[in-house]
Amino acid sequence: MKIMTCPINGPRPVSEFSYGGALRAAPDPKTASDDEWADYVFNRDNAPGVKREWWRHVPSNTWFIAERDTERDVVLRAYLYEEGQ
Repeated sequence: MKIMTCPINGPRPVSEFSYGGALRAAPDPKTASDDEWADYVFNRDNAPGVKREWWRHVPSNTWFIAERDTERDVVLRAYLYEEGQ
């Protein structure tokens, strides 16, 4: 069984988590063109490597950031968004 560590609840089975998408900055809504919005919404860099992603521990509804190496399928660290800034 795969285990992921929730920053609040500790190590838990990966089945208790849901993926929320890559952590990335949105374009400025006041100045972004339609092409910039389309690129943000539809295009992703799927190259293998270390990614920063939103994850949620479903039972506690805790949202956090996981740094995950997609090439080795390993979670390097997990932390609350406020702690990573």
